[in-house]
Parts: sequence; structure tokens; C-alpha cells
Amino acid sequence: MHLPSHISTRLQYQHKTLVDIIDGLSEEQIRRQVIPGKWSIFEQIVHLQTYQHTFIDRVKLILQDHLPFFDRYTPEADPAFLDNCGKTFREIMQDMITTRKEMANEMLHFSETDFAKKGIHALFGELTLQQWINVFLLHEGHHLFAILMLSGELRKG
Repeated sequence: MHLPSHISTRLQYQHKTLVDIIDGLSEEQIRRQVIPGKWSIFEQIVHLQTYQHTFIDRVKLILQDHLPFFDRYTPEADPAFLDNCGKTFREIMQDMITTRKEMANEMLHFSETDFAKKGIHALFGELTLQQWINVFLLHEGHHLFAILMLSGELRKG
């Protein structure tokens, strides 16, 4: 069994909608905090880029260990998130795209046994690796929608 096409397609391509969503916005706009006290588009993107690395680490643990437990991810407590907020937009996007391509290529070749392995999420409980991938993609989709909403506010002026 391989990943169902509705998951594998999203894993390979969903993040690329980001380019369409932010098309025409300047880096200054992307970095602007549209809603005071809430993340900018840039911070949303940094979160997605940084969490990809955390997710890869979690997948490795699921493949190696018997039912590893994971707390909820908190970006503000992740030194990598804070460091990455200081990088350029281009650096973040390049890492996000490159890492995702490598991650998807590897995951698409996992075995049925691999996809059946489980890890425990503090909020969602026991999940198979396939379910973890789906949660990852749904989480990403949530942030892509938030970025769409913020870009709309910027375009309105």
C-alpha cells in the first residue's frame, strides 16, 4: 500500500499554492503585521518551513521507536523558528521547497509497514504515520488559508 493519491498529491504540491497566494506582494508587505500582535505572512511561512523539519524528525522517531509521544509543537519555544525569522524571505522559501521535495520523495517510497507505524500526539492521540502525514497537511492548509486572508487584507490597502 502506498499513500492514497489525495494525500500524496497534497504532500508533493499543496505548499506550492503559497506562491500563487502571495504573488504581487512585496517583501515589506509579507513582513508587515497586518493584525497587531498576530503573525505576519512571513512568520506564517517561517512556521511552515520550520515545522517541516520538526515533522521530519518526528517521522524518523515513529519509524524507529515503538509509539513515541509528542507534545504539541510551540513555534515560539523553538529556537529554529526564532532564528529563521531573522533570515531572508528567499532563504526561507528555498529551504521550504527543497526540504519538501526531499521529504515527499522519501515518504512516497515508504512501505505499507512504515505507514502503519504509530506515534502518539498530545492532542490527537495514537496516529498511524499515514494519519500523521494527513494531520501535517491539514495543519499546513490551515496556515495557507490564514496567509490568503492576510494577503487579502494587504491587497485591500
